Amino acid sequence: MKRWLIILALATVIAVPFVLRPKSKSTSSADDVLVLITPHNEAIRHEFGSAFATWYEARTGRSVALDWRVIGGTSEIARFLASEYMASFRYRWETELGKPWNFAIQGAFSDGRLPPDASNMEQAARATFLESDVSCGIDLFFGGGPYDFIRQASMGQLVKTRVFETHPEWFAPEVIPFEYAGEGYYDPEHRWTGTVLSSYGMIYNRDVLTLLGIEDAPVQWDDLRDPRLLGSIALTDPTKSGSIAKAFENVIQQQMQTELDVTPADEERAVRAGWTRGLQLLQLAAANARYFTDSSQKPPIDVAAGNCAIGMCIDFYGRQQAEAVRRRGDSLRVDYVSPPGGSVSSVDPIGILRGALNHEVAELFIEFVMSMDGQKIWNFRPGVAGGPQHFALRRLPVRRDFYTEELKPFRSDPEDEPYAAIEQLIYRPEWTGALFREMSFVIRVMGFDAHQELVAAWETINAAGQPAEAMAVLQDMSAVDYDTARSRIKNVIGSRNKVEELLLAKELGNRFRQQYAKAAEIARQSTQGL
Repeated sequence: MKRWLIILALATVIAVPFVLRPKSKSTSSADDVLVLITPHNEAIRHEFGSAFATWYEARTGRSVALDWRVIGGTSEIARFLASEYMASFRYRWETELGKPWNFAIQGAFSDGRLPPDASNMEQAARATFLESDVSCGIDLFFGGGPYDFIRQASMGQLVKTRVFETHPEWFAPEVIPFEYAGEGYYDPEHRWTGTVLSSYGMIYNRDVLTLLGIEDAPVQWDDLRDPRLLGSIALTDPTKSGSIAKAFENVIQQQMQTELDVTPADEERAVRAGWTRGLQLLQLAAANARYFTDSSQKPPIDVAAGNCAIGMCIDFYGRQQAEAVRRRGDSLRVDYVSPPGGSVSSVDPIGILRGALNHEVAELFIEFVMSMDGQKIWNFRPGVAGGPQHFALRRLPVRRDFYTEELKPFRSDPEDEPYAAIEQLIYRPEWTGALFREMSFVIRVMGFDAHQELVAAWETINAAGQPAEAMAVLQDMSAVDYDTARSRIKNVIGSRNKVEELLLAKELGNRFRQQYAKAAEIARQSTQGL
C-alpha cells in the first residue's frame, strides 16, 4: 500500500503542472478546438493554423483554435501514442469490463497481425479495441512518413476519414494516384492520405567543401564516401527520425537497383548484394560523420552555419535553409541537391486518431489540407493571394492538378515537377519495406553505437592508403547481411521482449568494435611492411 501511495504522489507532482497549465487565450475563447500531434516545424504549424482558422470560420461560422502537441520526431510520436492507447485501453479492459490485464493482453490489443476473434482472450482484446472509441486525447496525427502511418493504421490507432467519400474526385489517378513510382500515396482502407511530397538529398556548404579541398559539389550518395569529409558530415539517428530512415532506405534501394541493372535475371542476388553495398556506403558516411543527432532539423542548420560540409536531409529542410541563406544576400554558399535516381517522392500523411474528441473538426481539417486552398499553402510564395502569410514552406503538394502553367508564377519552386521527374528511383517495397526498423537498427549499431572506433579505424586506413585487406575487414557485413536481417534481427526487433533487442544491440556493437579495431591494426601493419 505504501508503495502505491508513493507512486501516486509522484504521479501527482508530475501531472499538476500540466493539469493546471492555463489555456492560451485563443484556445479558451474559441468555439471549437482541434488537438494535433505533429513532427512539423513551427513555420508549417503557423501557416496551416492561421489559414485553417480563416477557412473554418467561413465554412462553419465558428472560430477554431489549434492545440499543437510537439514532442519530437515520428519515432517519439509513435511511442507516445502507443503508451497513451495502452493506458486508455487498459482502463477500459480492467475497470469498465472487469477483465484481467497481463502482458499477453498488452501485446495483443494493438497487434495488427492478430485477427479479431472472441474465441480466446488475446483475440477478444484485439476485437474490443477495434470496436472501441478509447482515446489518446489527441484528434489528428499530421506529418511524418508513410511507414509510421501504415503502422498506426495496422495497430488500429487510426480510423477511416470521410474525405474519400465526400471528395472521391481528389483520389482519381489524375489528381492523387493510389501509387506512384512504387510509393503508396493513400491507405487502401482510407485511414490516412498523403498531403504533400517529400524527397531526400544533401544540403552542402561550398565554403566548407573548398576548405576541405573539395571543389565539386556533391551529386550522388556515393560522394559521402570521400575521406576528405572526415568529421564534416551531419547525420541523424534513423531510429529517431522516420524521414532520415527513409533517406537511408533510398540509398540501399538505389544500390539494389544498380546491382539489378548489372544482372537483371538474378533479382535475389542483386537485392542481397545491394543491401550489403548500401550498408557499406552508409558505414563510410557514418565514418565521416561529425555526429548522429536525434533531430532531423539540426543538420541543415549546422551546414548553413559552416559547422559541417554536408548534411543528409529531407528536401524541404534543405530548401528552406538554403533560402534563408539567400535572403541574407549570400546566394551561392549553401545549396541542396536530391541525387538523380537516388530518391523517391514519398508522402507526408494525415489521419484521424481513434477516439478523437473533436472528430468533426478533424474531418474538416483534412478536407482543408487536401483542398486546393490547403495545397497552395505548401508551395505558394508568401504574400501571394492564397499563399502563406510569412513563411515559404518550400514543400511540393501531392495533388497533380497543382502543377499547372496557370499556378506556376505563384510557386516558390516553379521548376520542380515531381510527377515529371526523368530520373526517379522506383521504390520496391518487397525489397526493404518489411525491414525498415531492422535497417535503422543495423545502421545505428554499426555507425552510431560504434562511432568512436569506426572513426579511428577510418582515419588509420586512410593514412595507410586504404589497403584492400583492411577495407575488406572494415566493411564486412556478414553479421548484418540481408538474410540475417530478415531472420534473426527481424525476430528480435519484432519481439515483445525489448531486453532481447538491447542484448542484440550490445552483441553487434561489440562485434563491429572488434572488427574496426582489427581493420585499423591491419592498416597500421601495412605501413610498416609487415
